[in-house]
Amino acid sequence: MERIRKALDQAEKVRAAQGNAAKNIDKSGEDIGSASRPLLDQSTQSSPMNYSRTKVVDVSQSVLEKNRLVAALAGHELTDAYRILRTRVLQSMNKNDWHTLAITSPASGAGKTLTAINLSISLAREVNRTVLLVDFDLRRPSVHSYFGYDPEYGLSDYLFGDIELESILFSPSIDRLVILPGRESVHNSSEMLRSPKMVALVEELKSRYSDRLIIIDLPPILAVDDALAFAPFVDSMLMVVENGATKKEDLEKAMALLKNVPLVGTVLNKSEGAYFDSYGKS
Repeated sequence: MERIRKALDQAEKVRAAQGNAAKNIDKSGEDIGSASRPLLDQSTQSSPMNYSRTKVVDVSQSVLEKNRLVAALAGHELTDAYRILRTRVLQSMNKNDWHTLAITSPASGAGKTLTAINLSISLAREVNRTVLLVDFDLRRPSVHSYFGYDPEYGLSDYLFGDIELESILFSPSIDRLVILPGRESVHNSSEMLRSPKMVALVEELKSRYSDRLIIIDLPPILAVDDALAFAPFVDSMLMVVENGATKKEDLEKAMALLKNVPLVGTVLNKSEGAYFDSYGKS
């Protein structure tokens, strides 16, 4: 617990120290905050969207069904559940002018990644909303695998190399949804989440488009200190718990650790229909 607290304190110091200067930090020495070309080819004027630089991956119906991406399946019995979740999340984010939402869980196996993906798909179908789904579960990146996609480059290549984001981003043939995937596992994940290059990346993603929502998949909060250490860099969080499996004491510990973080609410996953509980925090 003490290690997690120290990590959070360090993250807050890093954020305060970097501030606006973070936008100017890049390994190549270039100012990514004033880049002449956008990271994403996005427009809210019409649908479907045309991407000139972002890779578009054709995801088959069978892959969507196999990997339970129900928000992309017309007429699926759980589609409405994610629409309700989308509406509740948007109400909180619009009310507080939030643009970033991190999704975590007390422990592994609760279905946080699948929730993040389905919520992102549902949000992207909202008129005049573009969504960026970011895989910041650096030790176990898996978002790309749900789309049956094996990326050539991932977030680790950006953090440790000179690979540009344009070469990493992809759209899973779902209008207004773009994904920043991981690829290889990053073992010093909590340190990398607080690194100057990561801080610069987050600030860039948050400031580039005023209409864009950023959904971030983070590791379980009690498994490693990543989620708590990264908390100062997001506007809000969503907690995913597993019906019949998440221990009450684990949920209480997780909620206690996040007591100073704006929490949109909790999702009870793997129940008969999705259940969302809003805590009304702001």
